[in-house]
Amino acid sequence: MTSYALYRMPHSKQATLVAQLTGEPEQLSSCRELSGRQGFVMAPFAVGSDEPLLLIRPDVVETSENLDGLLRAIPEFAPRKLPVCSEETHGTRASYGADFRRFHERLMAGDFRKIVLSRCDVQPRGSDDEQPIELFRKACARYPRLFVALVFTPQSGLWLTATPEVLLNSNGEQWHTIALAGTMRLEGADLQGEGQHVRWSTKNIEEQRLVATYIKERLQSFAAGISEEGPRTVRAANLVHLRSDFTFFVKDEVREGDLIAALHPTPAVCGLPKQETFQFIVDNEHTPRRYYSGFMGPLNMPTALFVSLRCMQITDDAYRLYAGGGLLRDSQEEQEWMETEAKMQTMRELMGG
Repeated sequence: MTSYALYRMPHSKQATLVAQLTGEPEQLSSCRELSGRQGFVMAPFAVGSDEPLLLIRPDVVETSENLDGLLRAIPEFAPRKLPVCSEETHGTRASYGADFRRFHERLMAGDFRKIVLSRCDVQPRGSDDEQPIELFRKACARYPRLFVALVFTPQSGLWLTATPEVLLNSNGEQWHTIALAGTMRLEGADLQGEGQHVRWSTKNIEEQRLVATYIKERLQSFAAGISEEGPRTVRAANLVHLRSDFTFFVKDEVREGDLIAALHPTPAVCGLPKQETFQFIVDNEHTPRRYYSGFMGPLNMPTALFVSLRCMQITDDAYRLYAGGGLLRDSQEEQEWMETEAKMQTMRELMGG
């Protein structure tokens, strides 16, 4: 069965198809094994036997503004059929509230400085719904600022993402990553601009500063000539975020897989301290994240990896939408729930909702 990734870079009019024509994508046990590899990466939040780190071999690589031409190389849509999440444990307001209280308790106890809580919302998919490729086409048209990708492998199933967050990219010499955190929804007249009139709350400013400080500290061991710009307000669909950009040069002895492992998962999708919050999320969230809040993108073609946010898994009978938000000590449950609703709207709008 052919595995493929169809993606469109931010602000680009061209889409690229990477396809592996035979066999299954290679399964890697850690980000460090990506050093020296080439292909399209599909990485989960937590690497495991059910959600392996995947590398699609680039048997076919084509880039074109003519999407229909690229589609001739993609086989018929054939996702795996997966069980639908139960209403008792997934997607309900009550289950989110239970998770919030469990997570927030650890913040108040001083165990964590920040932790990200996510959830899954499952919506039925009918036989007459639009084909996934049409959702990809709509995402490219609606979200020109975002990285948009439609990725299928037998191991992961089919995923659609439209994400604003760069994990790591390179032009061959200089490298780039960002700290993206804080979320506000644009409404009314603000929808006509880039969010330049938004007034950020103390909570949002603190959350972004924590992420930016962590990334800069992590880069010190791997990079030279680190330059930081920001934070600034950036728009992603009908939301705005605070973003700081880091450019740097990788030290000669550094392997890129080690750099990727140091950055993933970032505090924007995990928390601080990193290892403790990561394990708490894996052990306590109602919904397994699967490939949500992992990362994806071409590797050494050149490298352009993005955190898998604003995404959904598409199966025969369902859409699984994922979203999350960063919690601090002063976070309020209802506000955090509404933030996840606003983030899920990015995918719902493609489905007509």
